[in-house]
Amino acid sequence: MKANTKEWIQYGSAVVLIMSGVVLTFLCFFLNHYEVKDSVLWYVAQCLVYSGSIYGVSMFIHTKFGEVKSYIDDALQNQKK
Repeated sequence: MKANTKEWIQYGSAVVLIMSGVVLTFLCFFLNHYEVKDSVLWYVAQCLVYSGSIYGVSMFIHTKFGEVKSYIDDALQNQKK
C-alpha cells in the first residue's frame, strides 16, 4: 500500500457521502411532490458532519505538523549559529 492510501480513502468517502446526500435530497424533493422528509435531512446533516470532520481534522493535523517542523528547523538553525 502507498503511504497516502488512508487519506485517499477518507477524502473519497467524504466526497461520496456529500454526493449521495445531494442526490438523495433531489430525489426526495422531486418524487415526494416538492417536500423533503425529516429522515433525508437527518442523513444529509450526518453526511455534512462526517465530511466536515474529515476535512477539518486533516487540515488541523497538517497545520500542527507544519508548525512543529518549522519550530524544530528554527531551533536547529539557531543551535548551529
